[in-house]
Amino acid sequence: MPEDFALEVMDKAPFATLSVVRTDGSAYGLPISHARIDNRTFYFHCALEGEKIDAIRQNPQVCLSAVSKCKPTVGPKDGSFTLEYKSAIGFGMAELVENESEQIEALRAICMRYLPNHMDAFDTSIARSLSRTVVVRIRLNGPLTGKRKQYDANGDEMKYGRME
Repeated sequence: MPEDFALEVMDKAPFATLSVVRTDGSAYGLPISHARIDNRTFYFHCALEGEKIDAIRQNPQVCLSAVSKCKPTVGPKDGSFTLEYKSAIGFGMAELVENESEQIEALRAICMRYLPNHMDAFDTSIARSLSRTVVVRIRLNGPLTGKRKQYDANGDEMKYGRME
């Protein structure tokens, strides 16, 4: 699917999954509340210490994925058990944001995405918690890619970027 499809999936997904490599070399995937500022830059926030921060410091290569639709169904023409879905995935580098103004703008973007009707409390919240919050920037190495399984009104699978 085209990049704009994948960006829409990432924007509509209630959370994304961040995958990192732990310091012992094992895989670690966890849900994050994310926001993007352009097609290649995503942000999330977390506590000052923990497993994901340790992993990012040791190996900043990450994978970011999301699903915005997931519906178990029976294939309309063959009766197979299947899943209609919309998904996106991207690979990039994560880094801790050190600049306070960028941290605040990233947190503003996250808050606007999840709680746009409560922005009146944003400045108070920042004053109270910025000192104990880490903001992480993910810069993708290339465009997000998207996949989808969806059936049209005739029961035909919509393949290869078909959008109608």
